[in-house]
Amino acid sequence: MYNLVLLAARPPEWTHEQFITWWRGDHAELTYRLPGLRSWRHTDIDAALEPRSEGWDGISVLGFDSPEDLKKALASPEWAEAVAQVGDMKGRRIAVMGHEAEMFAA
Repeated sequence: MYNLVLLAARPPEWTHEQFITWWRGDHAELTYRLPGLRSWRHTDIDAALEPRSEGWDGISVLGFDSPEDLKKALASPEWAEAVAQVGDMKGRRIAVMGHEAEMFAA
């Protein structure tokens, strides 16, 4: 699996609950349509382990079969529509991508 990982913080005028509702609702409707999307996990962050990790609201992990499939998704009209919906929300994000390795499964 090749993942796009997005760590995001809400716009300053939104509550955490508003942001998570939007992310898992209106924004999810666009995300589901990304070509080649194989999986999507979302974490609603409710606590930070330490002060330097504070200030984030959620993490999305979008899974694709390969880097090429992710590149196609990022070049798609569906991705452009999702980016346009975000617009100038003034939230923060970190976006990284890479190969997944399962390290443990119970």
